Amino acid sequence: MLRKIKKFSKLSAQERNLFLEAYYTLGIMRAAVLSLPFKRLVRSLEHRSKKGKLAELGEEEKKTALAVGKAIEHAAAHTPWESACMIQALTAQRMLKKRGVSGVFYLGVAKDKKKMKAHAWSQCGDVFVTGGTGHEAFTVVSVFKWGGKV
Repeated sequence: MLRKIKKFSKLSAQERNLFLEAYYTLGIMRAAVLSLPFKRLVRSLEHRSKKGKLAELGEEEKKTALAVGKAIEHAAAHTPWESACMIQALTAQRMLKKRGVSGVFYLGVAKDKKKMKAHAWSQCGDVFVTGGTGHEAFTVVSVFKWGGKV
């Protein structure tokens, strides 16, 4: 525990704030996923039927997307609740929309031997914010857009 506190204290103020915001938002999104219909969770987003070309990000937007993704990944590893891919993608959407960075999150499915698997990941431009590892194995079934220039 002491080692974690030392590691946290070595982060910059911006990294600490992003981590805390990500941790808090992961909790809110976990509670929302458990208690609200999915339609209500994504009602502020534009639903697309298929993948499209994403707009390029400026350098500052790219830095922001990468920093938010890193904060979410680290916070998700330390939550006492399950912070699976859907929770992380919704958290990324909320945090990036707040910062004016547009993007999309995808829902995909794949068949693994005898059962179906699902995965969610978020992306801004060419930056995978959450869930990018292994996304190629999934067929995209829904795309949700936020922000203006996606």
